[in-house]
Amino acid sequence: MFATLPLRTLSGEPATLRELGADVLLVVNVASRCGLTPQYEGLERLQRRYGDKGFSVAGFPCNQFAGQEPGSAEEIAEFCSATYGVTFPMFAKIEVNGPGRHPLYEELVRTPDADGQAGDVQWNFEKFLVTADGEVLARFRPATDPESPEVVAAIEAALTR
Repeated sequence: MFATLPLRTLSGEPATLRELGADVLLVVNVASRCGLTPQYEGLERLQRRYGDKGFSVAGFPCNQFAGQEPGSAEEIAEFCSATYGVTFPMFAKIEVNGPGRHPLYEELVRTPDADGQAGDVQWNFEKFLVTADGEVLARFRPATDPESPEVVAAIEAALTR
């Protein structure tokens, strides 16, 4: 079960998704120098809107897509805080595709999107809605805005299960 897989926070501390204490998580591979980077704003608004209702965004920096997350953990933390006021948990940089794919993403990429397509993460800001128990509820491709009606509806339905 991936909810208890060992992870590292952006500051290097050991963690698991379950330890976040949220019932529902939106797991997102993020990058600071991507055309989709402004999605941080929507992700943070979701965190603020639903954070006290058992929800959390979980950000995973990834440098696999055109080198768009080259910074150190400290640089990523500063960028996210200063530019987007990010308060949701951020984890250590990981790989989401290929032979170095993190075990978390080994599990996540098995889930198909709305069109029935599973497999590799397409780009930065691919989103997976999961429960604290490790059930993947939905997969949203990178171009899907975090505050789109389908994402918000999925979050709200998951929180009322």
